[in-house]
Amino acid sequence: MGRRGAEALYLPASAVGLLCANRTGILRGMRTTRREFSVIIERDSAGYYVALVPELKGCHTQAKSLDTLMKRVREAIELCLEVEGDRAEMPEFVGVQRVAV
Repeated sequence: MGRRGAEALYLPASAVGLLCANRTGILRGMRTTRREFSVIIERDSAGYYVALVPELKGCHTQAKSLDTLMKRVREAIELCLEVEGDRAEMPEFVGVQRVAV
């Protein structure tokens, strides 16, 4: 039997990862369409993984493990969408670029 939900993602400690958090299912009794969001994942100095969703203002979360982080980021996206509804127009996320200074 397959698991529903997040697939495990393993990144090197120094990497900044990009992945998509998929949105599908039922939200408070309403059928929703599947939407994908880019998620930036970093690991802080205390060892916590921190996820940031650039398309949704203020949408972020953290966890000690990547599995927990993915569950939490899906919850955070759902909550942000519930609060914003159709009011906010989401900008297109283009990518991450490393710059040496």
